Amino acid sequence: MEHPRSITAIQTASILVSTIIGVGVLPLPLFAVEAADSGGPLVTLVAVLLSFAGLSIITVLGMRFPHQSIVEYSEKVIGKWPAWIGSMLIIAFFAVLTSLTAREFGEVVVTSVLKKTPVEITVIVMLLLAAISTRNSIATFSYIHFFYFPLLLWPALFIVALSLKNADVLNLQPIWGNKPKDFLGGVITIAALLQGSFILTIVIPRMRRPEKALISSLIGLTIAGGLYVIIVAATVSVFGAEEIKQLLWPTLELAKATSLPANVLERLDAAFLAVWVTAVFTTLLSSYFLTIYALRQLLRLQEHKMFAFFLLPFVFVMAMLPQNIVQMYDIIEIVGRIGLFLTIGYPALLLLVSILRGKRGKRHGESSSL
Repeated sequence: MEHPRSITAIQTASILVSTIIGVGVLPLPLFAVEAADSGGPLVTLVAVLLSFAGLSIITVLGMRFPHQSIVEYSEKVIGKWPAWIGSMLIIAFFAVLTSLTAREFGEVVVTSVLKKTPVEITVIVMLLLAAISTRNSIATFSYIHFFYFPLLLWPALFIVALSLKNADVLNLQPIWGNKPKDFLGGVITIAALLQGSFILTIVIPRMRRPEKALISSLIGLTIAGGLYVIIVAATVSVFGAEEIKQLLWPTLELAKATSLPANVLERLDAAFLAVWVTAVFTTLLSSYFLTIYALRQLLRLQEHKMFAFFLLPFVFVMAMLPQNIVQMYDIIEIVGRIGLFLTIGYPALLLLVSILRGKRGKRHGESSSL
């Protein structure tokens, strides 16, 4: 039997980083540039700061109830039925998010690499891989993220650093953008790409030292958010805002335009896609694990493994609903913005009510039901 508190602070930070860095990395510069042209990096930075606020609320709540997840302590804070509705909305949202992530992965693969492969095949393969992996315990889940963390971060930073030799600083001016069209909308869209940090709500109860959750979350989001800002800044500086608007996946084009010194490799897009596939897997793993783990807690069951394959057909069907890439990204933008209010607004409500009602879980070290 696994120890009820087996996740370290370092593992918590790595879970956040590998969850946040995912499929959204490819269209990220396009979202930023459409909102504020050359001000894309600034839009991304503000989105990261907004995510900091949401993550801080989640973390403070988790530290306030160190032995319970959001599904469990929400009933204590606002009552059984309101909490049940809130939990069901969270479960449904992350199930939809899992399906859209898998579909986006499939579209990129069949467009860039396996051009003769049906998108359904790539989607179901990745979903099956995630479903099999979610049947493990939350301790094994944390080990998977910890293992892949350096394999995601360092190659991505290396490729971005190499791309800077083609950069032109003039493309980043003015830094606030040239007549920003939808600055706030861009902030919300990009912040929605970071809401995988909600995984922390089920990780904190398993941390060895929950009091370190805040510093772990800040380190994790700083790393992931910093990489997002760097990617947008590098892409805008290399291509310029107007060129990026003509590209579907600007980050992939950045990798194609980057080469190793002495032309050892003239294009790094193959290496980048290998890293990106790993990033998609860890993101899918987190969103699907959160879905079935929260469902298990909501139904008061002992195991979450039974839901891994039970929910798979529903997630696959949702993934195949968008008719094309354009409709898919329209749906992703709408779902992401709605989800942002759910993943920030709902925890904020719980925190406010818990403070007003003086509700608090047992402190770490005291006996608990775990």
